Amino acid sequence: MEVLGPDPVPEAAHGVKSQAREFVDEHVIPDAAMYDETGEYPADIIAAAQDAGLAGRYIPSEYGGDDWTLAHRLAVVEEFFRGDGGIGLAMQLVDFGAKVVAMCGNTDQKERWLPPVAAGEKITGLAATEPSGGSDLARMETVARKSGDEYVLDGEKYWTSNGKAADWIVVYARTGDDTGHGSYSLFVVPTDADGYHADPIQDKMGLRASQQARVELDNVRIPSANLLGEEGKGFYNLAGFFNYGRIAVAGHATGLSAAALEEAWEYTHDRELYEESVASHQTVRHKLVAARESHEAARALTWTACEKTASGEDPAFWASLAKSFATRTAKDIAQTASQLHGGEGLKEGNRVNKVYRDTKYPSVYEGANALQRDLAYKQWPGVDN
Repeated sequence: MEVLGPDPVPEAAHGVKSQAREFVDEHVIPDAAMYDETGEYPADIIAAAQDAGLAGRYIPSEYGGDDWTLAHRLAVVEEFFRGDGGIGLAMQLVDFGAKVVAMCGNTDQKERWLPPVAAGEKITGLAATEPSGGSDLARMETVARKSGDEYVLDGEKYWTSNGKAADWIVVYARTGDDTGHGSYSLFVVPTDADGYHADPIQDKMGLRASQQARVELDNVRIPSANLLGEEGKGFYNLAGFFNYGRIAVAGHATGLSAAALEEAWEYTHDRELYEESVASHQTVRHKLVAARESHEAARALTWTACEKTASGEDPAFWASLAKSFATRTAKDIAQTASQLHGGEGLKEGNRVNKVYRDTKYPSVYEGANALQRDLAYKQWPGVDN
């Protein structure tokens, strides 16, 4: 059953969408259960995705990338997450920090940091969240002090994407004397720098194949040339980056809800109960239709938001709206799908169980959904809030 059809994907992204579908069916789905069980980082699949031109490509062509637009990114991550949330996130995060450099860095920085990622030689990450808080970027405590021609970073980051696997990460740190929007900056930090320590987070409910880490920065010294953009502009630069990122997160949700629908449809039509298929019952059919209605609504909003964000038309509003609605919808659809499986939906080895666990995450990362609704209200088009 086809749930993630070519519409409403722009024609320019149809090719990479098809390529991602074929890759996922061949390389991701067959081993997804194993990686979920072990929690191992899928280095072999990452390498295959890099070789296939599906990871590390969200980089301008002058630095070795494919000039992907936001629509290309969204088309790919929908397919990635339909295959598996954890492996899909791991593949997407290869160029996570690179996109920040592409958006905020100067020419020298782009020439230094981006080509190795595009060539499949390096992996990147991003460190913003801290143990004391995640969604409020104006209250982070990690500091970066200027010392001659260097910056010295001290602090602790949490849920850092690829904190252990990455060759370098982008770190969000306070450079001003006080907290506040104008007191933060962004830095490229090599993970082999003295004083950098990372421990992967274990025992996660879902997305187990992706890597998040607790990172300690203990007197980490980096050249001043590693400052991305202007000092004090980090909050604004990261907020702009997250507008794009939240569109991708909405795609995580639509991919997961598509997987849940696939599993629910197959199970209810194949499973016989008292000599009838489960799907022969009207109540079950209505649940399937309601889930499809919700999925299509979330996907339509996500692609509308993609177009609006890419064109610069109220991006904070549309990105927050899509992220909040799509991730909430995915959780509801996955819960319905799991319930339709009866007792089988409670077993961890079952794909629908894994999808259900994975849907818990996108509503939290890149800004919890409660925050997204606050942002959408404040950024409501045509209204001064």
